[in-house]
Amino acid sequence: MTTGQHIETEFLEAYELYADAIFRYCKIQTSDHQLALDLAQDTFTKTWEYLSAGKKVDQIRPFLYKVATNLIIDYRRKKKSYSLDAMLEGETFDIKDSVDATERHETIFDATRARDALSTLDEKYSDILTLRYIDDLSIKEIAEITGASENATSVKIHRGLEKLKTVLGSDVPETI
Repeated sequence: MTTGQHIETEFLEAYELYADAIFRYCKIQTSDHQLALDLAQDTFTKTWEYLSAGKKVDQIRPFLYKVATNLIIDYRRKKKSYSLDAMLEGETFDIKDSVDATERHETIFDATRARDALSTLDEKYSDILTLRYIDDLSIKEIAEITGASENATSVKIHRGLEKLKTVLGSDVPETI
């Protein structure tokens, strides 16, 4: 097998394994289905470009999350700029998310409440809690994605959980 075929095989395997998780991560971060699809696609496009240029990736999963995180950060920067311009022009915003009517009311309430609670946290906490508890990444993988040490990552997760417990009040189970 040639090097090009090997890279393509590894990339396709990574896509099969992680495409859904990367999409979910983007969806949670943006609350926009179509945008999440675009960001997930861009994540894999950029990863393919990186790999096909002959660059090496030791662990593909953290690399994909890092690429997705960078794309989300770019999106947020652009969105903030647009939002400020729109506010100055007097536009109004509807921040309600569309909800599939077939989902159970309780599940919708819990998911919305959890998302809303996460969105009140500083991005450094909401992002890391999403990676840990929704995307089920290890502390080591999160450290690679964020560029922080494993110890700093653990501390940030702990602090984020404490802030989340404060936001949610007494409804947080002790197992978190």
